[in-house]
Amino acid sequence: MKNDTLLRAKVGQLLVPSFGDAIFVIFFFGVTYVFGQKLLGDGDTGYHIRAGEYIINTLAIPRYDMFSFIAPPLPWTAHEWLTEVIMAALHAQFGLTGVVFFYAGLIALLYSLLFRMLRRSDGFILIAMMITLLAVLSSVMHWLARPHIFSLLLLVVWYDLLDSYHYRGVDRLYLLPLLMLLWVNLHGGFISGFILLGIYLVGNLILSRFGAPEEREAARRRWRRLLSITFFCLAASLVNPFGYHILLFPFKLVSDSYLMDNTEEFMSPNFHDSTIVPFKLLLLMVLALLAASRQRLNIIELALMLFFVNMALFSVRYIPLFAIIAVPISTRLANRLLSESKNRGLCWLKRKDAGYAEIDAQTRGFLWPVSIIVAMVLFSAYRGVTIRFDEKLKPVAAVEFLKKERIPGNMFDNDEFGDYIIYAAWPRYRVFIDGRLDMYGAERVKEYIKIRNTEAGWESVMKKYDMNWVIFDAPSPLCRYLLGRSDWRLIYADKVANIFVRDLPIYQPLIRKYPAVKPVPHLTAATGA
Repeated sequence: MKNDTLLRAKVGQLLVPSFGDAIFVIFFFGVTYVFGQKLLGDGDTGYHIRAGEYIINTLAIPRYDMFSFIAPPLPWTAHEWLTEVIMAALHAQFGLTGVVFFYAGLIALLYSLLFRMLRRSDGFILIAMMITLLAVLSSVMHWLARPHIFSLLLLVVWYDLLDSYHYRGVDRLYLLPLLMLLWVNLHGGFISGFILLGIYLVGNLILSRFGAPEEREAARRRWRRLLSITFFCLAASLVNPFGYHILLFPFKLVSDSYLMDNTEEFMSPNFHDSTIVPFKLLLLMVLALLAASRQRLNIIELALMLFFVNMALFSVRYIPLFAIIAVPISTRLANRLLSESKNRGLCWLKRKDAGYAEIDAQTRGFLWPVSIIVAMVLFSAYRGVTIRFDEKLKPVAAVEFLKKERIPGNMFDNDEFGDYIIYAAWPRYRVFIDGRLDMYGAERVKEYIKIRNTEAGWESVMKKYDMNWVIFDAPSPLCRYLLGRSDWRLIYADKVANIFVRDLPIYQPLIRKYPAVKPVPHLTAATGA
């Protein structure tokens, strides 16, 4: 009888999902089937896949660009090479749908682990749920099938290991060099791991000198341990195809003020944009908790907050990093406030929370996440679910036209279109520019913007690179301008892209073949043509 009771209890533990499991399942399902195609909203996914294929086929990491026609080839630091290999392998077996499923799983795992990190403080489960949700909403804009998702996931794991060591004395720091070995080859965001390590190291050094007398010895042990781990992490970071140069790459990128000021994802957040509202709420929540709390932040918490708030305000790209760093500190503050409160309503809430926490503590295993993943993959395969680039946003039809007509000569293209052209039409076509703006550098980006905006001297840049045809987004100033030029002919038009060729003998067969192409209605209305 006793054995039957124990068996039923164990089966119940497996069948009842934990809150962390529920978060994983909900987000994996939601990201895949509701948000799935939006993961392909950035064309960079395309060139990452082709770069990975190149590495697999040649068994070599590219040192120079092979996607652009610019000669001589530009030096390229392919710092995301390992992620690109993973993406190419998934694409070869499962297409873009497999790539999307994979990234949906990483996103779901990321926020499931973040929630579990918040629960390690043994605080209130409802607070952990609400603050995790706010972190999720703050980061949705950056849910893309791109290598930075690996950085966000590894940052959570890295932060949890440091946090557990500092506050609970759980020493699993030996995992950090192994994580760095992966991270430095997956994405340039590995530098944030060193930033966290440095803050904990310096923070403990300060505490060992100026902290309370009873804390100094423990802080001294911690900073010595962190110092030794830092050396091992530095050594691990050098195990990459580019050696010590990879450590300089992130600083080289952020020090290029022109790229920072002219690349949308590096610009400061626009608080009038509705997508920034969750970040604003998260920031206000942090400020409110700091104002209401009787206990001040310690030196490490203060440094983390100041550094990552500054990063998030500097660039919208860093908002998900701030969300990950801020929510454990905010959760600790909220837990203290709720614990100290004597309000009747809050006391009732605490009793309900204790019941939820007891149920959650009895659950075991990963049966639900594994079962849901298997079921969804099988369902997708059986029903023939296919996720592709959105032809309403990407030049899918225009590139099919290019593949059919095989237009000779060098193109001028939109940088986003360049990513898709690399995915769909390389090596037949080579682009002028794509999403690797760090590789192209400020001077070529300036030239790109000069042509895009038809600024003075744009035609001399076209001549410099011998570009005689254009594929660009239809509702753009450049397309409107070329429509009014007698020396350029429109040979293809849809709602996404227009293709123009210069009126030269080499293009006369195409001009005669497509003599009456007209711009789509919205472009006609915009130009008054």
